[in-house]
Amino acid sequence: MKALTYTSFLGIACLVLEIFNLRKVAVPFVLLSLAAIFGLNLTEWNTNQIYYHDMLRGDNFAIAFTGLLIIIAFLLVCLSGNFFQSEETKLADYIAIIIFTLCGAIAMVSFSNMTVFFIGLEVLSISLYILAGSKKTDIRSNEAAMKYFLMGSFASGILLFGITLVYGASGSFNLSEIATYATSGKVDAIFQVGVVLILIAMLFKVSAVPFHFWAPDVYEGSPTLITAMMATIAKVAALAAFYRLFSTCFINSFHVFAWVLSFVAILTMLLGNLTALNQDSFKRMLAFSGIAHAGYMLLAIITLYGNKANSLFFYATAYSFASIGAFAIAMIVMRNMKSEKIEAFNGLGKKSPLLAFTLTVLMLSMAGIPPMAGFFGKYYVFLDAIRNHHLALVLVAVVTSVISVYFYFKVILAMWTKDSDEATFSADMPYTIVSLICLAVTILLGLSPSLISSLF
Repeated sequence: MKALTYTSFLGIACLVLEIFNLRKVAVPFVLLSLAAIFGLNLTEWNTNQIYYHDMLRGDNFAIAFTGLLIIIAFLLVCLSGNFFQSEETKLADYIAIIIFTLCGAIAMVSFSNMTVFFIGLEVLSISLYILAGSKKTDIRSNEAAMKYFLMGSFASGILLFGITLVYGASGSFNLSEIATYATSGKVDAIFQVGVVLILIAMLFKVSAVPFHFWAPDVYEGSPTLITAMMATIAKVAALAAFYRLFSTCFINSFHVFAWVLSFVAILTMLLGNLTALNQDSFKRMLAFSGIAHAGYMLLAIITLYGNKANSLFFYATAYSFASIGAFAIAMIVMRNMKSEKIEAFNGLGKKSPLLAFTLTVLMLSMAGIPPMAGFFGKYYVFLDAIRNHHLALVLVAVVTSVISVYFYFKVILAMWTKDSDEATFSADMPYTIVSLICLAVTILLGLSPSLISSLF
């Protein structure tokens, strides 16, 4: 894919800017480059090309998710200039690592070979390990990086072992050849073991129960911008790779694992939402909220049959914009109030009505309240699940969605009904612009979901 190639060169170009002390132009240069790469990516729509001896496929699924990931990275880079202003001498390095994270994510949504899948996952993961510990003097950042590295390394080992077993049984890393073997009727037991190990590793990467335990601590301890990356780029790429892998080469044996995923999805939705109820940290609340949203998106993977990934893409888009907008406003509040607690948002409606209104809409979207984009994301996922006879799963999802309204409204009530002792309040322009962009997209997709609901 052109997008992966040019994004890789862009990451290297950022390192060159650092070498020649041109870090001041890093942000505008990367933003313009990402906009150009997004345009080139769209030119490949409906071409369904094969690249590098069928290592990558440029089908509409890959093009759509690549475009979404590029937009997410664009918004994160917009935030990075102000976020890393205290470490301006390392700005180009940080942006380069963000771009390399994007490279890994693009590889994960467009692979047609297990080798590229594993390489993409490792490029993304290693970049995030570094960024999670980027605040070297902050013990929480160091702890987050160490936990993420240790847990991620074990998951990568399990994934690699699973890929090895699948290769040993099928004799190929190519997804189409693995699919042919899976439908041959002579599937070896080690193939099924390999699929189970891959499934376990992917559940870890999307922070699904019972492999979620790393997410709250890592989200809370990492710098807020990096937490936003984990909640968006990493989660979207992992879920898209999960879907691509199982819909392409494991779909014929998926019925064996569907009941396991159904049980995992139920636990993920329940635990994520119920645990978020008792959180007083905004970042930790969003961590458990992200776990719950992973459970909802797992429904799109459980309903692979007859599903063209429209529901997963719409949900991922709505969730990503709501999350980035929420984190952008959180960065403003945390910088002013020197606190990550939900009580730091007290009185925001009086200090900055525009930001309070924006965050209110984004919280309502995450809760699935109409007519926000998040409502239609859940609607499409639930509708696909009902069509595939998973009514019980949908009932659990609806109940947990109602539960989630409580902790999202904790933030909304704090902004509009409580007073704050802090008199001064200032908002950096990039954070405000990004949050308003996310607000506009959330409302637009809520009012006109057909814009992206039928892409595939």
